[in-house]
Amino acid sequence: MRQDRFRVARVAVVALVVAGLARPAFAQAPAAQALPKGPVRQLSMEAAISLALQNNLGLRVERINPELQDLAIAQARTVWTPNLTGSLSTTSRTSPISGFFSGATDKLTRDNLATNVGANQVLPWGANYAVGWDTSRSESNSVYDSPNPSLFSNLTFSFTQPLLRNLKTDSARNQLVISKMNREVSDIELRQTVLTTVRNVKYAYWDVKAAVAALQVARQSLDLAREALRNNKSRVEIGTMAPIDIVEAEAEVARRTENVIVAEAAVKRNEDRLRTIILDTRDADYWATHFDLTEQPQFEPTTVDVEEAVRTALGKRTDLLQSRKNIEMSNTNLRYLRNQTLPDLNAQVGYGLSGQGGTKLNFGPGFPPPVIGQIDEGFGTMMNRLFSNEYHNWSLAVQFSYPIGNGNAEATLARNRLQLTQAEVQLQNLELEVNRSVRDVARNVETNQLRLASTQATRKLMERRMEAEQKKFAAGLSTNFLVFQAQRDLADAQYSELVALLDYNKSLVDLETVQEAPTAGSAVVSVAIGR
Repeated sequence: MRQDRFRVARVAVVALVVAGLARPAFAQAPAAQALPKGPVRQLSMEAAISLALQNNLGLRVERINPELQDLAIAQARTVWTPNLTGSLSTTSRTSPISGFFSGATDKLTRDNLATNVGANQVLPWGANYAVGWDTSRSESNSVYDSPNPSLFSNLTFSFTQPLLRNLKTDSARNQLVISKMNREVSDIELRQTVLTTVRNVKYAYWDVKAAVAALQVARQSLDLAREALRNNKSRVEIGTMAPIDIVEAEAEVARRTENVIVAEAAVKRNEDRLRTIILDTRDADYWATHFDLTEQPQFEPTTVDVEEAVRTALGKRTDLLQSRKNIEMSNTNLRYLRNQTLPDLNAQVGYGLSGQGGTKLNFGPGFPPPVIGQIDEGFGTMMNRLFSNEYHNWSLAVQFSYPIGNGNAEATLARNRLQLTQAEVQLQNLELEVNRSVRDVARNVETNQLRLASTQATRKLMERRMEAEQKKFAAGLSTNFLVFQAQRDLADAQYSELVALLDYNKSLVDLETVQEAPTAGSAVVSVAIGR
């Protein structure tokens, strides 16, 4: 009778093991006690990526850079904006009489009112012009001043054209070209950030999935250990097992409890990583939200065309595009610096018109000459004379400047040539690194396919071993230790298969990303479940 009860207890343990460990962890529903506190959000991979593209802080920061570069381009164009100038001034001067010809009896006073309006502009091809119109009105108490009051106006125009230095390029044009290239670089960086964010979302998604699976395996393993402990206590009570045998079962429960604690912490840690990538920090339940991930990892055998992947990466990788754009900017700067070593030779053209008006005095014969009449010529007369081209002047000049030795410009040019050579060598090194990294990622895809096949075979063998251990235990030919060991080995094999499947999916993500953006190395997420 005692032997029959002993066999019944063994069969119960075996049945629990079969029911608990024969199913994959991803297919198991969470236990009731595993329900998290706080809102639970169902989330597919596509939804997670969409949330990240909307809410990710790093991506939102990067989206501002193109706008900043647009403003930099607009700022660079302001160099060619016309500049309007104007002034209004008035002066009054009183001086003592210095002689008979001063024309005043007590003191000499002179009042002047002057205005000036002008415009100047640097033109996009390096030339510049200036236009000015100034008028003045002068009045004094000297009887010999004529016209008095006096009206005077000048209209001037000047144009300067560089002939050597600053002819094909100058600081302003070079800065505009560099600003446009920086705008293109910001677009490339934004694209790289998007690609990296999508990769990080997929990685974090699968890491949470792996952590949840590991927690389910650990809890299931703990439940089996507790059930085995209860059965052992029952057998001790009916006298089919010695009390000392309970110690081993209690130690196993303690070990598996620790594994559950570690696995729960891993779930929280990976959920935090996922939430920081995809959720909006302004959400009220930001830290309380938990995720119910609906996407399941899939295995679809893939044949990787390594050479095609390398060619794609060499043409589309964002870091290569940035490096090439930087070299292009260096060439642009080099052309500007080479131009700055030329002599400064400028052609200048100037033209001016003058007009005068006021109150003219007519003097009669004698000494001092008496005033016998006056002619009033107002503002209109002055402007007619100004535009009649009656009084004009022009100038044509060529200016030349060249520092002896020109050491500073030559040294700057030589330094930038070396920097360009250095950048070209760095690009070659980067292309080599891209080639290597693509091949490495492609190799990881192939390796993880083989790993998955190996872990599947191992899991099947562990299932068969578990079945054999169960039969031995039912027949009284095995021990609790061996049963527990078989449980742990099967759980390890199941989890290793899941990790291999997740690693395979991650390597596919890397293969997709590495052809367009650099990828950082990642470690396999492992959660201890007992060995």
